[in-house]
Amino acid sequence: MIKHIVMWNVRGDDAAARARHIALVKSEFESLRGRVPGLLHLEVGVDESRIDYACDVVLYTEFTTREALAEYAVHPEHLRVRAALGDLRVARHQVDFESPDEGAAMHRARYPLPAGAAAAGHSLGPPESTGDKPHVQAL
Repeated sequence: MIKHIVMWNVRGDDAAARARHIALVKSEFESLRGRVPGLLHLEVGVDESRIDYACDVVLYTEFTTREALAEYAVHPEHLRVRAALGDLRVARHQVDFESPDEGAAMHRARYPLPAGAAAAGHSLGPPESTGDKPHVQAL
């Protein structure tokens, strides 16, 4: 799974204009739910901290694969949103990364816990030669 996080600051001559622009960014991106193949999750957050270095809006999305994220970038619905927002955004920051949860899930699938180990708070790592006993490590 690929996580795609984008944060913006929006244009506005006064607080009311900025609030309208923030609401538009939020509603436009939320309109993408269910319209883009490979888009698993979409969440839009508006900053409440009001600290001077905070961004106004954050988009948090999850995609099935890197290819799905690349296809999202050129998807007609995403392009429609970009056009609707025009130059409302004055600053943009982005981070794309593979979810470490996926790696952990793959590890768990490869090396399942023995019965009762999860309740004891242990994880069975890759098989190692430790004599007769399996190697158990605490998290």
